Amino acid sequence: MLQEEQDHDERAAGLRERVGDTPLVRLRRLTAHLPEGVEIWAKCEWFNPGGSVKDRAAAWILEAAMASGELRPGRRLLDASSGNTGIAYAWLAARLGVEVTLCLPSNANAERKRMLAAYGVELVLTDPLEGSDGAILRARELARDTDRYLYLDQYSNEANWRAHYESTGPEILAQTQGRVTHFVATLGTSGTFTGTGRFLKPHGVRLVSVQPDSPFHGLEGLKHMESAIVPAIYDPDLADLELGAPTEESLELVRRLPREEGLLAGISSGAAVWAALRVASTLEQGVIVVMLPDGGARYLSEPHVWEAP
Repeated sequence: MLQEEQDHDERAAGLRERVGDTPLVRLRRLTAHLPEGVEIWAKCEWFNPGGSVKDRAAAWILEAAMASGELRPGRRLLDASSGNTGIAYAWLAARLGVEVTLCLPSNANAERKRMLAAYGVELVLTDPLEGSDGAILRARELARDTDRYLYLDQYSNEANWRAHYESTGPEILAQTQGRVTHFVATLGTSGTFTGTGRFLKPHGVRLVSVQPDSPFHGLEGLKHMESAIVPAIYDPDLADLELGAPTEESLELVRRLPREEGLLAGISSGAAVWAALRVASTLEQGVIVVMLPDGGARYLSEPHVWEAP
């Protein structure tokens, strides 16, 4: 083996071991009105090195690309993202000595653009009116240059959902000592919900998927499936219950989480907690685990969240 190849393999070893094992925190003040037998536990994914749940998918996707031989010297990693997956790719790729090109809606907030710039990511900004779908279409155009780019395509990549089948699901089952009865997660690429759900469902866990309640919403990173490019990895038959989260009520919960639970969570977490509370209101007994995909620090410049009355 050439020394360069050996060095690359050493850098690549154990990417997935660097992510996961994030804490599960019980919500108490937001749930004080619920029956004593109903618990809601939040899976706090910003404790991953890159600050979001997307570290899991990115690590598995990159390991799969290396194992297949597709990640060759000279090829740039390419994908579309609203920010979190791009940041996950960026820190992992830096350890591998690989460059990243990311298609990103131009209205992505300042924090995420600065973080991506700090990692040296090349940004291709797309029409904000087209949202994440516009970024996907632009990435597909660039991906035609297969010599220059390795298109990872998180929306279609089987390693995305498999990351959660192999890590998130087992963690939740272990952390709750098998007591979990309901799993709640929002839909973006749908990898978190699909992979975790496929692991937990055989253990008798009911699965609740959450998306915005309309095509025009303020829940960044989430997809309204009926009006968007549907991810190839999305499994529409998996959920036991599908809920549409209202923007304003979800954002109010984003503001309440740090003040009442000490959890500074991201925008999509508000939608997830809204759904978890709605499910909890129908129960007399149950242990609900809700995914909080990222932290709120990367959204503090969003006036529609933090400057609301």
